[in-house]
Amino acid sequence: MFVDTANIEIKAGDGGNGAVSFYRSPATAFGGPDGGNGGKGGDVIFKTDSNLSTLYKFRNKKRFFAQNGGNGAGKKCSGRSGEDLFIKVPCGTIIKDLDSDSLICDMNKPGMNFVAARGGKGGIGNFNLKSSVNRAPKYAKKGKPGEFFNLCLELKLLADVGLVGMPNAGKSTIISIISGAKPKIADYPFTTLSPILGVANYFDKSFVVADIPGLIEGASRGAGLGHEFLKHIQRCKVLVHVVDVSLDNSIENFETINKELYSFDKKFKRFPMIVVANKIDIASEENILKFENYVSNKNLNFFKISATNGLQSLSSLLGKMSEFVLKADFE
Repeated sequence: MFVDTANIEIKAGDGGNGAVSFYRSPATAFGGPDGGNGGKGGDVIFKTDSNLSTLYKFRNKKRFFAQNGGNGAGKKCSGRSGEDLFIKVPCGTIIKDLDSDSLICDMNKPGMNFVAARGGKGGIGNFNLKSSVNRAPKYAKKGKPGEFFNLCLELKLLADVGLVGMPNAGKSTIISIISGAKPKIADYPFTTLSPILGVANYFDKSFVVADIPGLIEGASRGAGLGHEFLKHIQRCKVLVHVVDVSLDNSIENFETINKELYSFDKKFKRFPMIVVANKIDIASEENILKFENYVSNKNLNFFKISATNGLQSLSSLLGKMSEFVLKADFE
């Protein structure tokens, strides 16, 4: 199951308490203080894991507490430090403070570590509290509590190319041909119920393509499936807008999707876009020409394809995707 949001609680370990103790032995009846310090509490550390692609494991487990530090003891023995708690998340996970809705960290690199909550310091034992004016303190200091946070985890897929378009425009067919992805493909809307990732290859260049579930009018306000998944194309380097030109309202559908993209995030207006007229094998020449002229006036990269005819029909499109990704990598 694809899960891309989760609310959790994290708490670092409390510091151990310092000890109150006095040295005693047959030879020394009234020895000085020898209480040790408490140990530091464990930290809560997030770590990206390339093998994870969803936040599913947070669906049932919501609380993550690191180990407390051990208390100090006599003979100047310090308490042990609490073990750090490592929480693995997929690359692309955003960590937000749930109470303030502020961004804490963007976990966007493989092998990245982030200390989200720091363990409390250990308390001081009476051995280290003695002074020239109090040579035998009968008290010690308690450990400090560890940090506690309510967090929201939000996954934004790390993809180079984002396929967008109306339901049943042919995005799933395209990604299944140009990559090893195996999405469900059928002739009805909303076949894709969660984003699909695939790795496409063009000569010696590899890049990640995301098939975003079909958008509809009102997607930016929560209609259909789009609102849940629009965030997954915010990291893309290029958008590929797939349009079914066998429909008489292909221009209207094209503008509807663009409107939803720009309403969700104005930054999409600056994204490079490739427009793909799909299903030309069943579309009328009039529909194809009308749509091509409309897109040409917008100075956008335009391709006519029939995805069902296989990779040969998509080779030029694949090359243009690779070109945009390569260009973005050098910027």
